[in-house]
Amino acid sequence: MTMTDPISDYLTRLRNAVHRRAKRVDIPASRMKRELTRILKRHGLIEDYIIVEDDKSGFIRILLKYTPQGNSVIEGLQRVSRPGLRKYVDKDSIPRVQNNIGLAILSTSKGVMTGMRARRLGVGGEVLCYIW
Repeated sequence: MTMTDPISDYLTRLRNAVHRRAKRVDIPASRMKRELTRILKRHGLIEDYIIVEDDKSGFIRILLKYTPQGNSVIEGLQRVSRPGLRKYVDKDSIPRVQNNIGLAILSTSKGVMTGMRARRLGVGGEVLCYIW
């Protein structure tokens, strides 16, 4: 089976794990997915992650984070740019998600980063997803 949109697969696996209140989720690894996971960890949306190497590309084991009441820290995930319809923005058009409570994640010429960091560096790029 070929996967046409690995980022959508990543977000769907996270969304499904959060929905069933799983403690962890395993996702096939790639450089882009590792960067997305690193951003989630840095912004406190996941507890931690482990990169597990195997004979293929490996996988990322993400430990999900919940509040003391049992609610997930991640409330929503939305894929923006997709293979059939790419969405590019310049530095002045970087979207704000949930009045800057959420994250817009962009793929720029300087790497994968949040919208806030891209705005600070003055670069635009492809809007991958929104997470709040």
